[in-house]
Amino acid sequence: MKTTYLSTVMAGLTITASLFPGSLAMAVQPPESAKKHNKPNVLFIVIDDLNDWVGCLGGHPQAQTPNMDRLAARGVVFTNAHVQAPLSNPSRSSVLTGFRPSSTGIYGLVPGIREVDATKNSVSLPQYFREQGYFTAGFGKVFHDGSIPKELQKDEFDVWGPAPGMPIPEKKFVETPSPIKAMDWGVFPKDDRDQADWITAENAIAQLKSRPTGKPFFLAAGFRLPHVPCFASQKWFDMFPTENEIKLPAYLANDRDDVPFFSWYLHWDLPEPRLSWLKDANQWHNLVRSYLASTTFMDSQIGRLLDALDESGEASNTVVVLWSDNGWHVGEKDITGKNSLWKPSTRVPLIFAGPGVSLGGRCAQPAELLDIYPTLLELCGLPPNPELEGHSLKPQLLNAKAKRQWPAISTANRNSHAVITDKWRFIQYADGSQELYDDQKDPDEWTNLASNPKYKKIIADLKKWLPKKNLPLAPGSAHRILEQKDNTWYWEGNPIKNEKLPD
Repeated sequence: MKTTYLSTVMAGLTITASLFPGSLAMAVQPPESAKKHNKPNVLFIVIDDLNDWVGCLGGHPQAQTPNMDRLAARGVVFTNAHVQAPLSNPSRSSVLTGFRPSSTGIYGLVPGIREVDATKNSVSLPQYFREQGYFTAGFGKVFHDGSIPKELQKDEFDVWGPAPGMPIPEKKFVETPSPIKAMDWGVFPKDDRDQADWITAENAIAQLKSRPTGKPFFLAAGFRLPHVPCFASQKWFDMFPTENEIKLPAYLANDRDDVPFFSWYLHWDLPEPRLSWLKDANQWHNLVRSYLASTTFMDSQIGRLLDALDESGEASNTVVVLWSDNGWHVGEKDITGKNSLWKPSTRVPLIFAGPGVSLGGRCAQPAELLDIYPTLLELCGLPPNPELEGHSLKPQLLNAKAKRQWPAISTANRNSHAVITDKWRFIQYADGSQELYDDQKDPDEWTNLASNPKYKKIIADLKKWLPKKNLPLAPGSAHRILEQKDNTWYWEGNPIKNEKLPD
């Protein structure tokens, strides 16, 4: 079958000087005056759309992620980590700048950070490390695709490597209600080396082998799976039971009966199919199996990268951090995809390992991806950046049971937020409607307690953590944007005229 691509896939599978003239030459020909560095390196691993279906997080009983699990055993896994936004661009923008979406106005898939007043001059995480004398390189999807103009990419990393797109068959395997080719899943391609994540791992490994001497490195690798299309070759599917033995996620019929209707506004009309369609098309089991198989393939590429780090001799002096930009529903709450303020959309893997991190720790305290930036600075002994809105996780990396005074806060479009503690999830939407869940007694978040007077004080206490700053949409905002104009709500620029859900 002929293969096309969502974006240009690099033809060569190893880095050569012709790909990155100048910057690679610096990498393989360090100056004579270079001296041995004494700062920890950083390996920064980003995953796209991975929820808690990871072995060490227990989100799905059949998940197979041996490499993420071995990384967790070498460090600390945060079992209650949450994203700042359940969508790639605002989530990655937040991690890489250190600011909340509500502080920047970046809520949708555009604009990028260098087009927005609040962030156009901010020092991004890789920029900060470069300013401190690090060699920096990024491969795959680190920033959101297209968010950094080509002429500015050199300002973010010393080496801005290829970000290959997903392989796409000529004809979709699953004819979903949306015709876009990315909304697909199944066995594809035949050769793992055609996968974007294999190419990204190969390039990152090549850069690791050709890193400059005499200075520490900050190496970022962004993997695309299990973002749709959820493709993997046959051997990865063979690792899972047949579809009739695949376990579906926990689901309650009429789960949304006690949920504000406004919750639908956050994912009003999207290409991701609703659960009702999956059931009618007999695709629910297939999607679950495809999501699991594509995750396991992606995990194998993390394994290749970790093996290369071990072989480099730098593992003992390298801080590794692994995180996902947002979660993904696979039928829970009647939807697939993200763009919600519930656990399947906000809870993600967050793992640290390396110098300054204890072994085998499991921290149940709330953590935010916003905390990554200040944590890495402290672990690497770098001066703090006073502008950051997150808080270092170093106390928990030394003692996983250390308490945190801050909750995690997720934001989905302007003025809609979730406040998450070690017990509660409180949601307040832009229209003022609310949800409250006791995640210790109700981990599936099936019973909304917000209308029960018994919890009035708890809600009042949690409301104090809602962001005080809620900037309007940044100019140029588009795609998955909800806004109110003249008392009418608009989804992606179209008025929501009634409360009949789109198909």
